[in-house]
This record gives sequence, structure tokens and C-alpha cells, in this order.
Amino acid sequence: MKLIAGLGNPGREYAGTRHNVGFEVVDVLASRYGMSSPRNRFDSETFDGMIGAEKVILLKPQTYMNLSGKAVQGAMAFYQLTPADILIVLDDLALPCGKLRIRPGGSSGGHNGLKDIERALGTSQYPRLRLGIDASPSFMDAKDYVLSRFTDEQRKLIDPVIKKAADAVVCWIEKGTNAAMNVFNAEEKKEE
Repeated sequence: MKLIAGLGNPGREYAGTRHNVGFEVVDVLASRYGMSSPRNRFDSETFDGMIGAEKVILLKPQTYMNLSGKAVQGAMAFYQLTPADILIVLDDLALPCGKLRIRPGGSSGGHNGLKDIERALGTSQYPRLRLGIDASPSFMDAKDYVLSRFTDEQRKLIDPVIKKAADAVVCWIEKGTNAAMNVFNAEEKKEE
């Protein structure tokens, strides 16, 4: 069993914001694999289903970004999963908009959702898939930037990458972190 947690903030006012790309990736996966009826559990909206031969739980924490660890840890404990069984999908200010990067672990990079997950799990060694949203402009606070919506130009870049991120999740489920890194991080290097 695998747990995919797309990070974001609940509520209509946050829909479509840069901080909610993790939610958008989960929505693509749920739609693609016919997981149409979300349930409310683990302080999250969850979808259950199969991707290939693997049972999968898709998680959209409803705790707000800064408390994402509570939802992730609750689902992991219930299903008796290890950090290697989860994939966190999130936004990243350090990557250009339209880029993605898979890592087997590492620092939070200042991301409050990752900080709380690390606190809740007691480790930073869990896979994550980061989607670039560009750095905040010098005239704008990073918090305001991540909670605002993409520009039209950024939206044209991020929409196909959300679908590509869903493909990366499937690759991770079916073939593991290293294979997903080799395919999707290599694609990023070719484009640079």
C-alpha cells in the first residue's frame, strides 16, 4: 500500500493558489483512476483505489499547510506504513514554474508543510515530489505569494506539469523512487 499526500490549504479561497498544487495533483490522480467519492478521515479528504497492482490512498490534508504532519502521521499509523511508503507532493519556491523534482528525502527547504511532516514523523527521510512555482518577487512577501493565484503565463506552464507530476507519482508507485528520479529528474536536466 502507498500513501500519496498532496499538500495544500482547504477552502475555496485557496483553490488554484500556488500553495495548492499538491491538491491539484491528487485531484488529477483521483479522476484518472476513477476514485470519485472522497471520504473524510485522518483530518483529510481521502480517496482509496488501485493504481496498477498497488492499493493507494490519496490524501488532501484539511489541517492547513502548517499542520500537515498530523494528517500524514494519522494515515500512516492507521495503515502501518513506513516513510518509504509515502510520497509528499508540494509546491517549491526554489524551482522555476513548470519544473518538478523527486527526492528520496532531505530538508524542508523552509516549506512549513514539510517541516510539520518531519516533526510528526521524526525524520526527513521520506520521498517528496516538488513542483516549481517560481520564487516570490522582491516586492512581495513569500507567504502572500504562495497564497496567491498563478499568473496566466505561469498557469500555462503549471497545468501540463500537474499532469506530468501525476505520471511521476504513478512511476514512483510502480517502480520506486530511484526509477522515478531517473525518468522525471532526467527529463528536467535534458530541458535545461
